[in-house]
Amino acid sequence: MEQEADVIEHFYGVYLLYCTNPKYTGRVYIGYTVDPNRRIKQHNKGKHAGGAWKTSNRGPWVMVMIVHGFPNDISALRFEWAWQHPHTSRRLHHVAKKKPREKVYDFTLRVLSEMLLVGPWRRLPLTIRWLNDDFVRDLAKTPPMHMPICYGPVISKKLPATSEPSDEKATVFCYFCKGGVEKGMKCLSPDCDVVSHVICLSKCFVKKGEYVPIEGDCPSCNKTYLWGDLVRKYKGCYNNADVLVRADAGDDFYGSDSD
Repeated sequence: MEQEADVIEHFYGVYLLYCTNPKYTGRVYIGYTVDPNRRIKQHNKGKHAGGAWKTSNRGPWVMVMIVHGFPNDISALRFEWAWQHPHTSRRLHHVAKKKPREKVYDFTLRVLSEMLLVGPWRRLPLTIRWLNDDFVRDLAKTPPMHMPICYGPVISKKLPATSEPSDEKATVFCYFCKGGVEKGMKCLSPDCDVVSHVICLSKCFVKKGEYVPIEGDCPSCNKTYLWGDLVRKYKGCYNNADVLVRADAGDDFYGSDSD
Protein backbone atom coordinates (compact mmCIF):
# COMPACT_ATOMS: atom_id res chain seq x y z
CA MET A 1 0.00 0.00 0.00
CA GLU A 2 1.32 3.42 -0.96
CA GLN A 3 2.47 5.49 2.00
CA GLU A 4 0.46 8.62 2.76
CA ALA A 5 2.40 11.81 2.06
CA ASP A 6 3.16 14.33 4.80
CA VAL A 7 1.76 17.78 4.00
CA ILE A 8 4.04 20.64 5.09
CA GLU A 9 3.57 24.41 4.93
CA HIS A 10 6.37 26.95 4.49
CA PHE A 11 8.38 24.36 2.56
CA TYR A 12 11.99 25.09 1.63
CA GLY A 13 14.04 22.01 0.80
CA VAL A 14 17.38 20.92 -0.63
CA TYR A 15 17.17 17.60 -2.46
CA LEU A 16 19.47 14.90 -3.81
CA LEU A 17 18.87 13.26 -7.19
CA TYR A 18 20.35 9.98 -8.39
CA CYS A 19 20.64 9.10 -12.08
CA THR A 20 19.37 5.66 -13.11
CA ASN A 21 20.20 6.03 -16.81
CA PRO A 22 22.64 3.14 -17.59
CA LYS A 23 24.82 5.58 -19.53
CA TYR A 24 25.14 7.96 -16.55
CA THR A 25 24.45 5.65 -13.59
CA GLY A 26 25.85 6.95 -10.33
CA ARG A 27 25.68 10.64 -11.12
CA VAL A 28 24.03 12.85 -8.54
CA TYR A 29 22.53 16.32 -8.53
CA ILE A 30 21.80 18.66 -5.61
CA GLY A 31 19.15 21.34 -5.90
CA TYR A 32 16.73 23.59 -4.04
CA THR A 33 12.95 23.58 -4.33
CA VAL A 34 9.72 24.68 -2.71
CA ASP A 35 7.80 21.90 -4.47
CA PRO A 36 9.70 18.57 -4.71
CA ASN A 37 7.01 16.74 -6.69
CA ARG A 38 6.91 19.39 -9.39
CA ARG A 39 10.69 19.70 -9.42
CA ILE A 40 11.45 16.02 -10.14
CA LYS A 41 9.02 16.12 -13.06
CA GLN A 42 10.82 19.14 -14.48
CA HIS A 43 14.20 17.41 -14.20
CA ASN A 44 12.97 14.33 -16.02
CA LYS A 45 11.23 16.33 -18.77
CA GLY A 46 14.39 18.31 -19.54
CA LYS A 47 15.61 21.89 -19.59
CA HIS A 48 12.78 23.06 -21.87
CA ALA A 49 10.31 22.12 -19.11
CA GLY A 50 12.21 23.98 -16.40
CA GLY A 51 14.74 21.30 -15.46
CA ALA A 52 18.42 22.02 -14.90
CA TRP A 53 20.84 21.81 -17.84
CA LYS A 54 23.04 19.41 -15.85
CA THR A 55 20.23 16.88 -15.64
CA SER A 56 18.64 17.49 -19.05
CA ASN A 57 18.69 14.47 -21.41
CA ARG A 58 20.47 12.35 -18.79
CA GLY A 59 17.40 10.91 -17.02
CA PRO A 60 15.56 9.25 -15.59
CA TRP A 61 16.41 10.80 -12.24
CA VAL A 62 15.15 9.70 -8.83
CA MET A 63 14.75 12.13 -5.94
CA VAL A 64 16.16 9.98 -3.15
CA MET A 65 16.17 12.40 -0.22
CA ILE A 66 15.39 15.96 0.76
CA VAL A 67 16.44 18.12 3.71
CA HIS A 68 13.70 20.57 4.66
CA GLY A 69 12.78 22.92 7.47
CA PHE A 70 14.78 25.98 6.39
CA PRO A 71 13.25 29.31 7.46
CA ASN A 72 13.50 30.88 4.00
CA ASP A 73 14.93 30.50 0.51
CA ILE A 74 18.20 32.28 1.36
CA SER A 75 19.00 29.77 4.09
CA ALA A 76 18.16 26.81 1.82
CA LEU A 77 20.19 28.20 -1.09
CA ARG A 78 23.25 28.65 1.12
CA PHE A 79 22.91 25.05 2.24
CA GLU A 80 22.51 23.91 -1.38
CA TRP A 81 25.63 25.77 -2.50
CA ALA A 82 27.78 24.45 0.35
CA TRP A 83 26.61 20.87 -0.32
CA GLN A 84 27.49 21.30 -3.98
CA HIS A 85 30.89 22.86 -3.22
CA PRO A 86 32.17 21.30 0.04
CA HIS A 87 35.82 22.11 -0.64
CA THR A 88 35.06 25.75 -1.44
CA SER A 89 32.79 26.39 1.52
CA ARG A 90 34.81 27.76 4.43
CA ARG A 91 32.66 25.77 6.86
CA LEU A 92 33.56 22.41 5.31
CA HIS A 93 37.34 22.60 4.96
CA HIS A 94 37.61 19.81 7.52
CA VAL A 95 35.77 17.34 5.27
CA ALA A 96 38.15 14.87 3.65
CA LYS A 97 38.09 14.78 -0.14
CA LYS A 98 36.47 11.96 -2.05
CA LYS A 99 38.46 8.75 -1.80
CA PRO A 100 39.53 7.02 -5.05
CA ARG A 101 37.14 4.08 -4.64
CA GLU A 102 34.39 6.03 -2.87
CA LYS A 103 31.20 6.34 -4.89
CA VAL A 104 29.99 9.87 -5.58
CA TYR A 105 26.68 9.05 -3.92
CA ASP A 106 28.37 7.88 -0.71
CA PHE A 107 30.67 10.91 -0.71
CA THR A 108 27.68 13.24 -1.09
CA LEU A 109 25.98 11.67 1.92
CA ARG A 110 29.21 11.91 3.92
CA VAL A 111 29.37 15.63 3.21
CA LEU A 112 25.75 16.02 4.29
CA SER A 113 26.39 14.29 7.61
CA GLU A 114 29.19 16.79 8.30
CA MET A 115 27.08 19.80 7.30
CA LEU A 116 24.33 18.98 9.77
CA LEU A 117 26.83 19.27 12.63
CA VAL A 118 28.25 22.72 11.83
CA GLY A 119 26.79 26.20 12.18
CA PRO A 120 24.46 27.71 11.35
CA TRP A 121 22.66 24.59 10.10
CA ARG A 122 23.08 22.60 13.33
CA ARG A 123 20.79 25.10 15.08
CA LEU A 124 17.89 24.77 12.64
CA PRO A 125 14.96 22.36 13.09
CA LEU A 126 15.78 20.50 9.89
CA THR A 127 14.26 17.19 8.81
CA ILE A 128 16.22 14.60 6.82
CA ARG A 129 13.66 12.79 4.69
CA TRP A 130 14.33 9.67 2.61
CA LEU A 131 11.99 9.56 -0.37
CA ASN A 132 13.08 6.24 -1.92
CA ASP A 133 13.73 3.12 0.15
CA ASP A 134 16.15 1.68 -2.41
CA PHE A 135 18.69 4.42 -1.73
CA VAL A 136 18.55 4.68 2.06
CA ARG A 137 21.96 4.66 3.73
CA ASP A 138 23.22 5.23 7.26
CA LEU A 139 24.78 8.67 7.52
CA ALA A 140 28.46 8.69 8.46
CA LYS A 141 27.68 10.84 11.52
CA THR A 142 24.47 11.03 13.52
CA PRO A 143 22.54 14.32 13.08
CA PRO A 144 21.70 16.44 16.15
CA MET A 145 18.91 15.04 18.32
CA HIS A 146 16.42 17.69 17.20
CA MET A 147 16.78 16.69 13.51
CA PRO A 148 14.53 13.69 12.84
CA ILE A 149 15.12 11.24 10.00
CA CYS A 150 11.83 10.51 8.23
CA TYR A 151 10.75 8.19 5.43
CA GLY A 152 8.11 8.64 2.77
CA PRO A 153 6.70 11.25 0.36
CA VAL A 154 6.03 14.88 1.16
CA ILE A 155 3.73 17.51 -0.28
CA SER A 156 4.42 21.22 0.05
CA LYS A 157 1.28 23.20 0.85
CA LYS A 158 0.81 26.73 -0.37
CA LEU A 159 -0.87 28.94 2.18
CA PRO A 160 -4.14 30.65 1.21
CA ALA A 161 -4.26 34.41 1.04
CA THR A 162 -4.87 35.86 4.48
CA SER A 163 -8.00 37.87 5.09
CA GLU A 164 -8.05 41.33 6.59
CA PRO A 165 -7.67 41.23 10.38
CA SER A 166 -10.76 41.94 12.44
CA ASP A 167 -10.89 44.93 14.78
CA GLU A 168 -12.36 42.73 17.50
CA LYS A 169 -9.94 40.23 18.98
CA ALA A 170 -11.31 37.28 20.93
CA THR A 171 -9.35 36.16 23.98
CA VAL A 172 -7.59 32.81 23.46
CA PHE A 173 -6.47 30.66 26.40
CA CYS A 174 -3.57 28.20 26.60
CA TYR A 175 -4.69 24.55 26.61
CA PHE A 176 -2.23 23.74 29.41
CA CYS A 177 -1.90 26.70 31.80
CA LYS A 178 -5.22 28.37 30.90
CA GLY A 179 -3.44 31.73 30.66
CA GLY A 180 -4.19 34.22 27.90
CA VAL A 181 -2.37 33.70 24.59
CA GLU A 182 -1.70 36.63 22.29
CA LYS A 183 0.01 34.57 19.60
CA GLY A 184 -0.06 30.90 20.40
CA MET A 185 1.23 27.70 18.89
CA LYS A 186 -1.63 25.88 17.15
CA CYS A 187 -2.21 22.25 16.31
CA LEU A 188 -1.60 21.51 12.64
CA SER A 189 -4.86 19.64 12.25
CA PRO A 190 -7.60 21.91 10.82
CA ASP A 191 -10.15 20.01 12.93
CA CYS A 192 -8.33 20.62 16.21
CA ASP A 193 -8.65 23.89 18.15
CA VAL A 194 -5.75 23.45 20.59
CA VAL A 195 -3.73 26.62 21.17
CA SER A 196 -0.93 26.99 23.69
CA HIS A 197 2.13 28.95 24.72
CA VAL A 198 5.33 27.70 23.07
CA ILE A 199 6.87 26.89 26.44
CA CYS A 200 3.81 24.97 27.61
CA LEU A 201 3.66 22.80 24.51
CA SER A 202 7.41 22.21 24.52
CA LYS A 203 7.18 20.82 28.09
CA CYS A 204 4.50 18.44 26.83
CA PHE A 205 6.59 17.32 23.85
CA VAL A 206 10.04 17.01 25.38
CA LYS A 207 10.89 13.48 26.48
CA LYS A 208 13.29 12.13 29.09
CA GLY A 209 16.88 12.52 27.95
CA GLU A 210 16.05 15.23 25.40
CA TYR A 211 17.17 18.83 25.69
CA VAL A 212 14.77 20.09 23.03
CA PRO A 213 11.48 18.59 21.81
CA ILE A 214 11.63 16.51 18.63
CA GLU A 215 8.10 15.24 18.19
CA GLY A 216 5.00 14.62 20.25
CA ASP A 217 1.27 14.02 20.32
CA CYS A 218 -1.36 16.72 20.38
CA PRO A 219 -3.15 16.37 23.76
CA SER A 220 -6.55 16.82 22.08
CA CYS A 221 -6.56 15.07 18.68
CA ASN A 222 -3.69 12.67 19.61
CA LYS A 223 -2.01 13.13 16.22
CA THR A 224 1.81 13.03 16.16
CA TYR A 225 3.68 16.07 14.89
CA LEU A 226 7.31 17.08 14.47
CA TRP A 227 8.32 20.03 16.64
CA GLY A 228 10.00 21.72 13.67
CA ASP A 229 6.74 21.66 11.69
CA LEU A 230 4.86 23.27 14.59
CA VAL A 231 7.52 25.96 14.91
CA ARG A 232 7.32 26.75 11.20
CA LYS A 233 3.55 27.12 11.54
CA TYR A 234 3.98 29.39 14.53
CA LYS A 235 6.77 31.44 12.86
CA GLY A 236 7.24 33.74 15.85
CA CYS A 237 10.33 32.15 17.42
CA TYR A 238 11.37 30.69 14.05
CA ASN A 239 11.96 34.20 12.81
CA ASN A 240 14.75 34.33 15.38
CA ALA A 241 16.31 31.36 13.62
CA ASP A 242 16.10 33.41 10.44
CA VAL A 243 18.15 36.11 12.14
CA LEU A 244 20.71 33.54 13.28
CA VAL A 245 21.08 32.20 9.76
CA ARG A 246 21.60 35.62 8.25
CA ALA A 247 24.00 36.71 10.97
CA ASP A 248 26.08 33.53 10.91
CA ALA A 249 26.01 32.82 7.17
CA GLY A 250 29.49 33.46 5.85
CA ASP A 251 29.42 31.43 2.64
CA ASP A 252 28.62 33.12 -0.61
CA PHE A 253 26.47 31.22 -3.04
CA TYR A 254 26.12 31.55 -6.77
CA GLY A 255 22.96 31.63 -8.85
CA SER A 256 20.96 28.41 -8.97
CA ASP A 257 18.76 26.99 -11.68
CA SER A 258 16.61 25.40 -8.99
CA ASP A 259 13.23 26.78 -7.92
